[in-house]
Amino acid sequence: MTASTALRTDQYELTMLDAALRDGTAHRRCVFELFGRRLSGGRRFGVVAGQGRLMSLLRDFRFGDDELRFLRDRRIVSDEALAYLEGYRFSGSITGYREGELYFPGSPLLTVEGTFADAVILETLALSVLNYDSAVATAAARMSIAAGERPLAEMGSRRAHEEGAVAAARAAHIAGFTATSNLEAGRRWGVPTMGTAAHAWTLLHDTEQDAFRSQIAALGSDTTLLVDTYDIAEGVRRAVEIAGPSLGGVRIDSGDLPLVAAAVRDQLDALGATDTTITVTSDLDEYAIAALTASPVDAYGVGTSVVTGSGYPTAGLVYKLVARENGAGEWESVAKKAEGKGSVGGRKTAFRRLANGRAVAELVLGADAEAGDARPLEVGYVRSGSFDDAHEGADGVRAARAHHLAVREELPVRALALSKSDPAIPTVYEVRDS
Repeated sequence: MTASTALRTDQYELTMLDAALRDGTAHRRCVFELFGRRLSGGRRFGVVAGQGRLMSLLRDFRFGDDELRFLRDRRIVSDEALAYLEGYRFSGSITGYREGELYFPGSPLLTVEGTFADAVILETLALSVLNYDSAVATAAARMSIAAGERPLAEMGSRRAHEEGAVAAARAAHIAGFTATSNLEAGRRWGVPTMGTAAHAWTLLHDTEQDAFRSQIAALGSDTTLLVDTYDIAEGVRRAVEIAGPSLGGVRIDSGDLPLVAAAVRDQLDALGATDTTITVTSDLDEYAIAALTASPVDAYGVGTSVVTGSGYPTAGLVYKLVARENGAGEWESVAKKAEGKGSVGGRKTAFRRLANGRAVAELVLGADAEAGDARPLEVGYVRSGSFDDAHEGADGVRAARAHHLAVREELPVRALALSKSDPAIPTVYEVRDS
């Protein structure tokens, strides 16, 4: 039996539900919106990720006997609320940006429509998924842009929560990474996997030569040998001596990488191993990758930086009520007005305006507005409780990756810089109050 995700929520969501059931407002139709007021870290664009993962989790958002018993024993909600939750199934609709899409401040990334009771209790789950996955995807996209055509492997599982590691591998692949070391991400999401040996393998053997011979015997001469356990130059010499000039690759995990990579390339070429590739993996982030652009590096492996959002482990997204039915059954826009934490009321739709194939503005318009030849940004995820499974599983990941790589070509040149700045394009609001 699949584990319920219903308690991956905050208590106040259920106490609000309980109070709304008591005062009769629980069944008012509402619109909630998930968006970011700003981009983390002065970045010039964001990449939204996690929608497919969220939809799979929402399928299991059910209050079974164990969940209801916990709520009853702790006296968190009333018997009336427990009876409602026992039969809870999300019956509303969800639209939003496609997974892998670029976003900017104010982009309505997810719109949840339904009764207040339907939608309010999804806040924490939706934010916990999209905040983390989007933070990783945004960092990964910056690294992928810095790497250019050189492949990137995600290797950060040991620096993350065990489930976060799987989510990070998925998000990084969507945003341009070619592979992951995490096998569960391969099984669950279809992300290509890779990996050969760590320093423990070399240290296990009596000599570095023994370790190299054994690895080649097991994996073939096209394997990648880790050459910096002891002395890099001596490691390279031994690697080519044992594998021959057909050695697949060497990996460097320490040292001043631009200098070391250049020296290793010269040494490999001198030994006749001109096709042997060089992979570097030492505490890389987008800035270190960019600094290696002119170096003879063939591939990168990134760990801590990508799974922590390269210093910004959350995207700073929020989930706010933007429209509701009033007591007379009429729709009204609502918005938070607090200084620095305000929101724009009303049901919205979004488009991206392009000029010569490059993005020039994010258009956030009223629900039924049209924007000429601007590119629509929203797709349907759930319609009246029925899920579109095209966004889930390995197929959903492949589609999200393809979409991301395609729309990334729309970024203006100024968006590709790594320095802090304003968003690459402005967000233009044209939303009338209901």
